[in-house]
Amino acid sequence: MAHANGDLTLEDVAVSRGAGEVISGITTTLVPGEVLALVGPNGAGKTNLIEAISGVTPHSAGRILLDDEPIDKVSRVGRARRGIVHIEQGRAVFGSLTVRENLSITARGPGGIDEVLESFPELSRRLDSPAGLLSGGEQQMVVLARSFAAKPRFLLIDEMSLGLAPVVFHRLLPIVSDIASSGVGVLLVEQFTQLALGLAENAIVVASGSVTYQGASAPLRDEPELLQRAYLGG
Repeated sequence: MAHANGDLTLEDVAVSRGAGEVISGITTTLVPGEVLALVGPNGAGKTNLIEAISGVTPHSAGRILLDDEPIDKVSRVGRARRGIVHIEQGRAVFGSLTVRENLSITARGPGGIDEVLESFPELSRRLDSPAGLLSGGEQQMVVLARSFAAKPRFLLIDEMSLGLAPVVFHRLLPIVSDIASSGVGVLLVEQFTQLALGLAENAIVVASGSVTYQGASAPLRDEPELLQRAYLGG
C-alpha cells in the first residue's frame, strides 16, 4: 500500500502486554497539519498504542511507517530525531529550572526561544520563574512549548488534561490547534472527549482493545447516541 510522503501510517498495529493483546487492528494515517483524536474508555489501550508509535514499547503486530518507510525497528530516540515527539501523561517540567531553561533544552534553529514565544506569548512573563512554581495549566503550556521547540513533525499528546480543570484545559486547546496549523500532525489522546472532538477533524474510538468508530469527528460530537454506542463497543 502506497502512502503520501510525509505521513505517519499504522497498518494493522497491535500491542501486547503479558498474556495477550491490549489493543489490535489499528490502521490509520496521521497527516501533517491534522489533529486526530484517539478517545475511548479507560483501559481501552490508548496509551499503549501511543507508546508503541513513539517507540517507548514495542508493538506485537502490524507496521508503523514514516514517509512510507517502516520504522518498526527504529529506537525511541531515532523516532524522536525523525520528528515523532511524545508528550507522556503527567506534566514533566524540570521544576528547579526556569521556564527559559526548560525551553532551551529542546529549542532548535536560529530562532531559538524567541520563535517559540511567538506561539506561546503567555510564557514571556514567566521566563525567569522556576517551572515548579507555575500553575498546572502553565506547566502544561511549558511542556507543549518545549515539545514545539523541538520542531516536531508529529506530536503525540497523551492526556494533556490530566489533573487540570476543564476550564484550564479549554485554554490550551487553541495552542494545540495552532501547532497543527503550523504543519504538525497531532494525535490527541484525551479524557475530555467532547473538547477533543471539537478540536479534531477526525477521530478513532477504541473500546475493549479494538476500533469501534473511525472517521469524521462531527457525527460523534453531534450524536451522543453514536458516541455512547462506540464507547460501549457497539
